[in-house]
Amino acid sequence: MEKSVYNFSGAGFAGEDEKLMSAARIAVREALGVKPGERLLLISNPARDAALISMALYDAALEAEGRPVLVFQPYKTQMDFAEDSLITAFDSSPEIVISVSAGKLGKDKKGIAAPYLYRGKSYDHIFHLKQYGEKSCRAFWSPAVTLESFVRTVPVDYGLLKERCARIGAVLDEAVYVRVRAPGGTDIVTGLAGRKAKCDDGDFRAAGSGGNLPAGETFISPENGTASGVIVFDGSISLHEKDILIKTPIRCVVEDGFVSDISGGREAYELSETVTLAERNAVQFEREGRIPAGLGDVYAKNARNIGELGIGLNPAARISGNMLEDEKAFNTCHFAIGQNYDEDAPSLIHLDGLVKNPTIVALMPDGGERVIEENGVLSE
Repeated sequence: MEKSVYNFSGAGFAGEDEKLMSAARIAVREALGVKPGERLLLISNPARDAALISMALYDAALEAEGRPVLVFQPYKTQMDFAEDSLITAFDSSPEIVISVSAGKLGKDKKGIAAPYLYRGKSYDHIFHLKQYGEKSCRAFWSPAVTLESFVRTVPVDYGLLKERCARIGAVLDEAVYVRVRAPGGTDIVTGLAGRKAKCDDGDFRAAGSGGNLPAGETFISPENGTASGVIVFDGSISLHEKDILIKTPIRCVVEDGFVSDISGGREAYELSETVTLAERNAVQFEREGRIPAGLGDVYAKNARNIGELGIGLNPAARISGNMLEDEKAFNTCHFAIGQNYDEDAPSLIHLDGLVKNPTIVALMPDGGERVIEENGVLSE
């Protein structure tokens, strides 16, 4: 393939910072393993950090002799819809999808109103259909990524990261229950029967694979209706429009898989507002035909669902109030309120919240226990 002169580096943009280009090359060559002739759909926003990173990735894809297309759309929150033209772009079936957004990718209006069916399973976003159902693409997504974070946290030892993710994932796969306790007051037990862990280890070279960059977590969707206890978020948390550092811990009482009470300071009030908004919007979206008839109440109920337990494994990550990086930090775990990753608890939100220095113990089928992390330190 003839090298194009129309790259952003040549225009004096992305190529100005060699550290950025180095991280972009790692993302394209090591994480994605881009091959000559492969088509890439890059999605971004005209916001400085997201745009510069996406342009660097475009250039790195050209260097790898890929065929990138870069699309900008307006900023989107958790409850916004992606542009129709962007959703249509997925119909071209690109082999690789990269989303580097100042906010979120955006929901699929068509997919939520009439979910896509593939081999007996439904998907409410065409991206999920292509990646998890058809497995016709591989991907990574970096919501709210910053330039400084991308450059610092992408160049890590992916061999070691993959080993850690797999080891913890194997324990969670086998476990019947898991208990999480932490100095801040967290004490919760949740079932894992029938669930399988997912590893965000930075290896996105196989069709159907994908995750975040920065990478670095093993996560699992708890068995629906089983989580009970108390979660005290004391690191950072996602809201529908932003991520925030937590000054006054947020205490959430969880009963039968759902958050029944939220208390604390200003941060708790903002979390309650987001959850309430998701509940209200779910009912309104059903009235407007954006959610299939009869599912408005389901989406509303799941706005309080415990949808994820994740364990941070990227040694370069730190807590800064940016959840993309925060949830990968050592000495932390996170729970998500809202939609899960097993496609059986749909919601308009997925709000990650950090718990610092957790002790995570898995109960195995034979009655034994496996300590995954103790006071924030991984068991090796």
